[in-house]
Amino acid sequence: MSAKLSLLQDLIEPSVVALGYQLWGIDMVSQGRHSMLRIYIDAENGIDVEDCAKVSRQVSGILDVEDPISGEYTLEVSSPGMDRPLFNLEQYKAYIGHVVQLKLRMPFDGRRKFKGVLNGIEDEDVVLVVDQEEYLLPIDHIEKANIVPQF
Repeated sequence: MSAKLSLLQDLIEPSVVALGYQLWGIDMVSQGRHSMLRIYIDAENGIDVEDCAKVSRQVSGILDVEDPISGEYTLEVSSPGMDRPLFNLEQYKAYIGHVVQLKLRMPFDGRRKFKGVLNGIEDEDVVLVVDQEEYLLPIDHIEKANIVPQF
């Protein structure tokens, strides 16, 4: 996790937890001079629009006071959804046996995109089985990972 995201998580997480939610993860996407700060929250009974609005108001106030983001940005609060993104090893562990799609920061074995069954965790590596071949992918090299919903 980058230093900026770590700082944002430290600022935001206590308030999200105090409101009764779990901070699932934070995503920051820069688009020129404008950025998008996306906060994913979760709860045992699911998340609805009211939950997102409540967290958005609280986090917005914190960000206005602390001002950790330079330039313009849009704040979005969302549920992780069915294709939930994975941010840390604990989340990967919870979805062992599920199909995962991920994108690496740099190519591994000549490719950056992988889709396969999450087979486990070894130290700081995610174990992914793609077409009967097992890959150990360091979590620090994963740019983005999502659960692939199965119907």
